[in-house]
Amino acid sequence: MNWKLMTTAAALGMAAIVGTSTMAASAPAASKLLTSIDPDKDGTADMNEVRAAAGALFDKLDRDHDGTLDAKELRGRVSAKDLKAADPDNDGTLTKDEYLALVAGRFKAADPDNDGTLDAKELKSVAKLLK
Repeated sequence: MNWKLMTTAAALGMAAIVGTSTMAASAPAASKLLTSIDPDKDGTADMNEVRAAAGALFDKLDRDHDGTLDAKELRGRVSAKDLKAADPDNDGTLTKDEYLALVAGRFKAADPDNDGTLDAKELKSVAKLLK
């Protein structure tokens, strides 16, 4: 991934943390999501677990199998503003790499203790991109 894309994704992640509550899931929903994406059952999700869940969701959402997600396929998971910011080629869609960069940025922003893992509380701001 290129640096500009990662920087954009990190900025989007920070916006998701300080943004509206529509970007975050409820605590019970985040806890349930954590259980479903935590194969080692350690009570946290690391970047590999989050990327795997996000990649699987991308594949599921890409109904036309063109390798990109448009606003319709994203179904409200990303605001129009965030979609534009995460779309460096300005084609109105996110490739899997662009989507995963967005997820990575939100992961980093949701990990204030920088321990490389998210507990259920921290996962709330990333949850919309994983379920």
